[in-house]
Amino acid sequence: MASKALFSLLLPLALFASAVLGGSDVTCEKLDRGTCAFAVSSSGHRCVLEKHLGGDSRAEKYSCRSSGVEAAGHFSAWIETDECVKACGLNRETLGISSDSLLDQQFMRQLCSPECYRGCPNVVELYFNLAAGEGVFLPNSCGRNGGSSRREMAEIKSSGEVKAAPGPWVSFIALPPTSPEKLPAYNNGEALPPL
Repeated sequence: MASKALFSLLLPLALFASAVLGGSDVTCEKLDRGTCAFAVSSSGHRCVLEKHLGGDSRAEKYSCRSSGVEAAGHFSAWIETDECVKACGLNRETLGISSDSLLDQQFMRQLCSPECYRGCPNVVELYFNLAAGEGVFLPNSCGRNGGSSRREMAEIKSSGEVKAAPGPWVSFIALPPTSPEKLPAYNNGEALPPL
């Protein structure tokens, strides 16, 4: 009798865990508004929630689609848990995939919290790659001040390296207005003989 009761408790739990953590077919286009964001399809692509204006009614409509962003190999058929959404400071109705949230110090503190960073590998993998795309190493950012380091935020904001233009250095000299015949012609810094 006790084994039947235990089995009846464990079977639904196992089915739920299988559906949430993988093992079932997840197609982004079939997910609803409340499960799309932070999900990974069975093919390993991240799902994104999109908002559209609907026809004549101008009502907002949401749809879920597969993005071109691939999750790490061990994440497929993954629908993020409510616990991770809460622990990481996420919103189930987040549209698209963006690194903008990495600029928010409150979000970074939650992402770097032990509950999220150690307990929600799918979310951490997503933001690890977004941060890397901005030139920031997420473990270092989380290691310093729990993810609230202003330096990493500044690196993300600048989001790019400014390089000097290729080629030789050229300097220009401003001459007073004069007729074209009186202008000297220069070749490698030396005046050319008159024509």
